[in-house]
Amino acid sequence: MQKGKITKYRPFPQIDLPDRQWPDKVIDRSPIWASVDLRDGNQALAIPMTVDEKLEMFGMLVDIGFKEIEVGFPSASDTEFQFIRRLVAENRIPEDVSVQVLVQAREHLIRRTFESLEGVPTAIVHLYNSTSPLQRRVTFGKSKEEIKNIAVEGTHLVKSLVSTIPDTKVRFQYSPESFSDTEVDYALQVCEAVMEAWEPTEEERIILNLPATVEVATPNVHADQIEWFCRHMKERNKAIISLHTHNDRGTGVAATELGLMAGADRVEGTLFGNGERTGNLDIVTVALNLYTQGVDPGLDLSKLDDIRAVYERVTRMTVPERHPYAGDLVFTAFSGSHQDAIKKGMDLREKEQTERFEVPYLLIDPQDIGRTYEAIIRINSQSGKGGVAYILSRDFGLDIPKAMHPEVGVVVNDAADKGSRELSPQEVHEVFMQQYVNLDTPLNILAIEREDFSKTGEVRIDADITMRGEEMPVTGTGNGPISAFVDALDQKGWKDFTLLDYRQHSIGGGSKTKAAAYIQIRHQNGKSYYGCGIDANIELAGLRALVSAFNRACSAP
Repeated sequence: MQKGKITKYRPFPQIDLPDRQWPDKVIDRSPIWASVDLRDGNQALAIPMTVDEKLEMFGMLVDIGFKEIEVGFPSASDTEFQFIRRLVAENRIPEDVSVQVLVQAREHLIRRTFESLEGVPTAIVHLYNSTSPLQRRVTFGKSKEEIKNIAVEGTHLVKSLVSTIPDTKVRFQYSPESFSDTEVDYALQVCEAVMEAWEPTEEERIILNLPATVEVATPNVHADQIEWFCRHMKERNKAIISLHTHNDRGTGVAATELGLMAGADRVEGTLFGNGERTGNLDIVTVALNLYTQGVDPGLDLSKLDDIRAVYERVTRMTVPERHPYAGDLVFTAFSGSHQDAIKKGMDLREKEQTERFEVPYLLIDPQDIGRTYEAIIRINSQSGKGGVAYILSRDFGLDIPKAMHPEVGVVVNDAADKGSRELSPQEVHEVFMQQYVNLDTPLNILAIEREDFSKTGEVRIDADITMRGEEMPVTGTGNGPISAFVDALDQKGWKDFTLLDYRQHSIGGGSKTKAAAYIQIRHQNGKSYYGCGIDANIELAGLRALVSAFNRACSAP
């Protein structure tokens, strides 16, 4: 790499648009969506989809709600030609779906394309030729006028062939390929010449697709290009302005969103951004971005995991773990502070029963796109008190006292740190059970009987216990079973603590309901210890919680 003054590359020139208006615009409706998964996406695969796989993908795109689907380049290969014929033969194209076919502005390719379209209800013939200075000089060696004539002659031929498929409604789309690197005034000149040849109307508009075939500048420059084009073109009312961004600079989504603000009507892209080099626009991301701003995207992405499963199977591509919305880890928080905020947000939303989704660190409700809450909080050594408490509550019904959260969080995090890995919810539960619940060493209750004295309100406990392996009876009285058992320990000289807190709740329902009790004690060493007891008998659950706290204090260093 060069250092200091970089002479190998030049900055892309700015667009002369001092009164640009797009920065103040808001996207308040969804664009026309056009999927190019079966063309741009397919051509970028190491192993292209088979016809059966393309049929499955086509069916899924229809189910999602795409009304415009580019199905291939029928003049480029017999496989793509036969795929379209099979769509027709098997009556797979709904009446309200336009299938789009791509073709270069070359006569024999255009004629072959029309042969593939017989019987298609509505077809979009997508004609293109490259217009950028680099392509004109390096690839074609032609002048601006010669390049424009290629586009115009191709348009005339397409128009003349419409009558050869009278049962098909033919719509027309033109792309000045590499629009992103073409002089905007020249790109407009070519497009207007194409419009003059095609003669669109307000009712039957031409689609002018302005592709960022290669990202060459920042998204704001792309927006300036689109706004300049829209403001300077004649008969804007007779054209649908379409975007087709790529992701060479990693800003395809941003460029598309700004392009929509700049006046575009339509967006071409693929599921999860599959495409050449760094990929095409990810339509899923743009659509769900709109959704999170209160705009109905018009696409059904409510079963995103199922969509992803089909995509990964037929393309043999993998959606990255951190991919927006669809990645395995995008609704996952390992950070303790994030977990705590998410738990509080989820708890408050449930308490208030509000429709509005406002949870810290979560842009979208995972349930809206078929994801579950199960993966939101996951535990590793970086996790915090809130995350552990959330797992225990959500998966196991254990609502541990808030004051207990930090202590339990440290214990679970230490276990994750020792293993140098993430803990599953079951493993989190196992650590909690091993460290806090129904502990029986050194003290254990073998049997217990209770006697109530109605006159005094006192309770007497007679229990058989083991202490450090030695079995013995103990007796104590108090205003309840827990205080009576504390009295029994005091009589043995073992009461070296003060009872601080007691909580209990039920787990489950019906005949399988159990009680969970939590007791906090302060040892004479000044430290506090929690214990938990779980039992079908609520009184025994409380006693086991006390014993667990006592045992934890005894085993503490």
